[in-house]
Amino acid sequence: MSGTSLDGVDLAMIHFKYNGEWDFSILNATTIPYPEEWLERLKDCVDLSKKDLATLDHEYTLYLAKIIDHFLAEQTQLPEFISSHGHTILHQPENGVTYQIGNLALLAKTTGHKVICDFRVADVALGGQGAPLVPGGEVHLFSEYNACVNLGGFANITLLNSDQVVAFDICPFNIVMNALVQPLGLAFDNNGDLAKSGQLIFKLLDKLNRLEFYQSTFPKSLGIEWVKAQINPLLIEFKDSSLADILYTFCHHIADQIARQLPSEGLVLFSGGGCYNTFLISLIKAKAKAEIVLPSKELIEYKEAMIFGFLGVLKELNLNNCLASVTGAEFDHASGEIFSP
Repeated sequence: MSGTSLDGVDLAMIHFKYNGEWDFSILNATTIPYPEEWLERLKDCVDLSKKDLATLDHEYTLYLAKIIDHFLAEQTQLPEFISSHGHTILHQPENGVTYQIGNLALLAKTTGHKVICDFRVADVALGGQGAPLVPGGEVHLFSEYNACVNLGGFANITLLNSDQVVAFDICPFNIVMNALVQPLGLAFDNNGDLAKSGQLIFKLLDKLNRLEFYQSTFPKSLGIEWVKAQINPLLIEFKDSSLADILYTFCHHIADQIARQLPSEGLVLFSGGGCYNTFLISLIKAKAKAEIVLPSKELIEYKEAMIFGFLGVLKELNLNNCLASVTGAEFDHASGEIFSP
């Protein structure tokens, strides 16, 4: 899979087993960073024509196949199937549209393996948000936690301690933070050190926290289009402020929004690359009442890839992997497409 933060393509070989309850082992995992050419193409693809998007999809699928083949050549065993999330380039569920490239039947043909993929489209067709989908796996694999939070391109949460599983996107995270430091030649703000050196811009924080999305109820999800329309204009408004101050303020904004959504007690599992932003994590811990749990490096980095593998398992078994209580779809369903080589 590939996330909106454009860190690269995550690949994981996972073994799942069922003995009254589901368990998993991550046998091997890696991230292949995007070369500059693909970084540029994926950053700007939201504005492409329909024809150019189709071309991009075809070429990205071939690119994924090459990466997968290289990964599998280094493994001691072959998978029963490949589960692929692909890369999201359009997400407009309110218009009935979501589009993840790299989910063509061509992927199965090129790799020579069965492929289970394109998990979001069916949910949107059923009136759902098509996101978040990870709760369909978390409910089986992480039930000892009251909630799970992922800090990726966007921060999202799954609330597991109620009769009905609820999950939604909280706010943008690395999709904004990384973009802010890229003019400095940095891929990300290491440990949040630059942000930590800044000071609070009270007016910017107030405007961010007052955005309409944060007052709306779930189901709800975010995409890059929302960031461009709602976040970027505010950042431009404060362009004369120092970068450190903007980063500092945006970290406080993220911490505010996450803390608002956390349960008041119990364990909360955090994952995603944002867990390495020690400054942000310290802000969240200061505001949270629940206990924040940071797992192993392997789970921090590959939990989402692992869960999309598990969604493929559920689809293969024709078991529901998409929860209506989370996405707002008409009913729970087994989402995804299955392609044979």
